[in-house]
Amino acid sequence: MISTLRFPIRSHTGLGSIEKLFVEVRNWNLKKILIVTDQTLVNIGLVDKFLGPLKEELAVSVYSDVEPEPSLGCAERLVGYTRQEGFDCVLGFGGGSALDLAKLAAVISQNEGDVSDYLNLTGTRKLERHGIPKILIPTTLGTGSEVTDIAVLSLEGTKDVVTHDYLLANVAIVDPQLTLTVPKRITAATGIDALTHAVEAFLSINANEATDALAIKAIELIGGAIKNAVENGADLESRTAMSYGSYLAGLAFFNAGVAGVHALAYPLGSQFKLPHGESNAVLLPYVMKYITSSCPKKMNMVGNILSKHVDERTAEDFLKLFFRLVEDVGLPTTLKDYGIPESALDSLTDDAVKQKRLLSRSPKKLDREVIYQIYQLAFEGVTNDKGGDFDV
Repeated sequence: MISTLRFPIRSHTGLGSIEKLFVEVRNWNLKKILIVTDQTLVNIGLVDKFLGPLKEELAVSVYSDVEPEPSLGCAERLVGYTRQEGFDCVLGFGGGSALDLAKLAAVISQNEGDVSDYLNLTGTRKLERHGIPKILIPTTLGTGSEVTDIAVLSLEGTKDVVTHDYLLANVAIVDPQLTLTVPKRITAATGIDALTHAVEAFLSINANEATDALAIKAIELIGGAIKNAVENGADLESRTAMSYGSYLAGLAFFNAGVAGVHALAYPLGSQFKLPHGESNAVLLPYVMKYITSSCPKKMNMVGNILSKHVDERTAEDFLKLFFRLVEDVGLPTTLKDYGIPESALDSLTDDAVKQKRLLSRSPKKLDREVIYQIYQLAFEGVTNDKGGDFDV
């Protein structure tokens, strides 16, 4: 089988790698740079602490109108602002929302039309220009956005993406010290998000030996570090393992793709504004249980790695295993816990079925009936002693 792998042009990883930012900026001889971040990082001083020195060398504008699970309107405003101001570089600094928006600002601002014209499901335009350089610097532990060519947006009732090679970072910088201030809940959610990236990439029908190697290493790193990273956020060793794990998981899923968990998570984010990582977490056990029979060898490999890090040895029961992992990091484990009514399961299913790009990578087909059952099980909170079998 022939495989094609894609990566950012250049990545700097490891403790202190943020210093490479200033080398890159000087090499490009930039004059006017846009920083896309969120207001929280501005308020706690993280932007000034790590990016403040840029102001000594060039004109810097900080754009912080960044929404969690960003809407199409949020993206359109940023792209319009970028066009108007004439920047020669965009720097994304933050979680996945800030990084995704930075990609769109750098590329679509240099092309004709609106962001909506380039959406995967409904857009009719094709990107013609590369855009201006983009530097992507994550401050959370799990989205992998710094190494992908995808920007995810929330629409009415669902999510859609803009995806193109032009959205790949010119430079990605992954420095664990930037994640030390991430709160417990966000550490847990983004950590499970990264784990989901790795597991789904490993099980994807598009996986190959190279992506498998990336995914397995990511699973080992995240599985061994996530609980301590949540409980002891100042532990730099755990933060470093999570940063590397997230980075490798991003490379794995960018090349092999994610599937059913993400397809079902998207409607939770768009309809109920659940953070993406938590949407993945609450669905992960049930999707994994359903697809087990189609990829038993790989599932057993995942189970053997992860079962070392949970309280109970559950390598043979994937519902229990993934449920316990989510529970151990303190995240809600049912749709009820999020206040989602049972009456919403039909609309969630309707929107999940539309995610054909994601569903097509699943090792086992997920049709409408199965998707509804997964939502139903996640709503009821089927746990260790309640079974959880599928009717189909």
